[in-house]
Amino acid sequence: MEPSVARPVGSPISRALEHKLNREFVAVGLLLLAFFVGSRLSTQFLDASYLLDTTSVYIETGIIATAMTFIIISGNIDLSVASTLALVACVTGVLHAEHGLAMGPAIICGLLLGALLGFFNGLLITWLRLPSLTVTLGTFALYRGLAQVLLGDHSVSNFPDWFVGIDSIHIARTLFHNPPIPAPLIIFLVLALIAGAVLHRTVLGRWTYAIGTNSTASRYSGIAVDRVTLLLFTFSGFLAGLSGLIMTSRLGIAKYDMGLGLELDAITAVVLGGTDIFGGRGTMFGTVITFFLIVVLRTGMGLHNIKPEQQMLVLGLLLIFSIVVPNLLQRNKR
Repeated sequence: MEPSVARPVGSPISRALEHKLNREFVAVGLLLLAFFVGSRLSTQFLDASYLLDTTSVYIETGIIATAMTFIIISGNIDLSVASTLALVACVTGVLHAEHGLAMGPAIICGLLLGALLGFFNGLLITWLRLPSLTVTLGTFALYRGLAQVLLGDHSVSNFPDWFVGIDSIHIARTLFHNPPIPAPLIIFLVLALIAGAVLHRTVLGRWTYAIGTNSTASRYSGIAVDRVTLLLFTFSGFLAGLSGLIMTSRLGIAKYDMGLGLELDAITAVVLGGTDIFGGRGTMFGTVITFFLIVVLRTGMGLHNIKPEQQMLVLGLLLIFSIVVPNLLQRNKR
């Protein structure tokens, strides 16, 4: 029997708006503000083609953030995604360059490896009942270390021409003469749309929210908590592997230090987009909006030669702002 809780008064529409007018609303407001400030500081910022092409530089963050949304909503965390990205890129490069495997099969092996690395994370968490923070902190170092052992300080660069330069592939202009959209952005949007449908419209999505709200109660309710957790971490590893292949194609090389710090950008995108770091709440819409906010902010700051370290400072302040303001509003409402 469900415990009695205080229900919000008002129409269903007002309750729905009340639910959205917190962190997601803050993210949308910050995105509009960033567009306004950027357009005032630089005329180049208003170039739609330039902005669209810039998304390709950060697209791996967006792809990983889609899976990270599931992970955090379920009450877990995955710190190994960037290391998984690097290990998949290095293994794929070695299979092709040093062992003569065709690029097509090498890509399949890379995707399977990413899923396997995520599955290994989930296995340690579910079988040994270890916290996801502890497990993925360990595999964060393990996977990156394996990549460094595999390639050392060298890099692999002799990939086939058809594989290199995915960011130079654009969708043709439409009848309305809109700017062409780079292929990596299309991949991200399709993945986010599918992931959002799964999260918000399927049983798996409802189970993810339930586990993040109370995993013990979910287990007693008949939800296969371990299987869902295992599936989510496998999905996270798969998308991290896909991101590694996209980054390899974009840069034209594979190195052990690829994607350094990317896990923090992905977590920032998810939490800044309204997902509760303790689980049980969040939307894919918030994650997508925040990804574009990060792209706009980094683009604007890059145009003004602001260093990456200072850019991280701005993103950190925004993250704190997005958490503190909604909590203060909710406290004031109570």
